[in-house]
Amino acid sequence: MPRTPENIHRHELIGLEAEVTQHSDPSLEGINGKVVDETQGLLVIQDKKVSKKNAVFIFTLPSQEKVKVKGEVILHRPEDRVKK
Repeated sequence: MPRTPENIHRHELIGLEAEVTQHSDPSLEGINGKVVDETQGLLVIQDKKVSKKNAVFIFTLPSQEKVKVKGEVILHRPEDRVKK
């Protein structure tokens, strides 16, 4: 199933371009780059660890479409989220 704005929260995020647009820690806002790793509570964007909680991300899909996602929506282990 291809990644779409409607199902992005159920797909693998590693490899997508991402930007942190809002975060409870203002020093993390504006970080952008490729998602290189993911855990239950973190996204690693380039070499920066960004907590998913209290964050808003914009992901760029392979179709170049941009999708805004609240971190709480993807706040699960990647392997569990993909199964949902």
